[in-house]
Amino acid sequence: MSLIITPIRAFTDNYIWALVNDKNKQVIVIDPGQAEPVAQYLQQYQLELTAIWITHHHHDHIGGVAELRELYPMTHVVAGLDHGVNPDQIVKEGSSVSAWGYTAQVWAVPGHTASHLAYILAEDELKQVFCGDTLFSAGCGRVFTGTIEQLFESFKRLNKLPKNTLFYPAHEYTASNLRFGLFIEPDNLIMQQTLVEVEALNNQGKPSLPVTLEHERQVNVFLRSEELTVIDGVQRQVELADTKSFTVFSALRALKDNF
Repeated sequence: MSLIITPIRAFTDNYIWALVNDKNKQVIVIDPGQAEPVAQYLQQYQLELTAIWITHHHHDHIGGVAELRELYPMTHVVAGLDHGVNPDQIVKEGSSVSAWGYTAQVWAVPGHTASHLAYILAEDELKQVFCGDTLFSAGCGRVFTGTIEQLFESFKRLNKLPKNTLFYPAHEYTASNLRFGLFIEPDNLIMQQTLVEVEALNNQGKPSLPVTLEHERQVNVFLRSEELTVIDGVQRQVELADTKSFTVFSALRALKDNF
């Protein structure tokens, strides 16, 4: 079986990730904030929706669930207890979900929200992470109902995955995140080159995602809070109580909030 993972665009910059089994034409979608683009995609390729996985409760991630349930009554909804969707399967840290013989581990990755989850799909030797709004390419989610301490710990955990791990964030924020990264690390050549590449992709209407963890370690300042170049860049903007990784991470998030 070949598993095809493709983004369905929603709103202005959301990606609803679709996991497509090309043998039986079944589909799992993750965080459908809108029903219409999912329904159009399914109709266009004559696919059957079998499951929905939810990472967190924000409307742009769950807004299409009710309508998709009406259109596809056999759809199995997987979510946390307080994700606002009345799930068929309640998941939390340590849970697992299956997809045509593959298994996805459920991780709690709070910070953006207190109950944010990620789905870590193991396909052969490759791990693929559907991380919602926790990690973005070159960035991280804003803190709402979680805490900055939780977000920092979630990043540390995600950073322990194998370097070839693929991340599938739920938004096309890469270019703006890279501009912030270059505000902090103006001499980061890999960031500079990546921004050129990402802007070219965006101009063609193509996604900059997914991204590998190895790449993120080079361009995501929130994964680089121990690097001297990042510490120096933050200290040019604000006075730090110390240069511990969490202090720098927290300062980065505050700077990004106002960038």
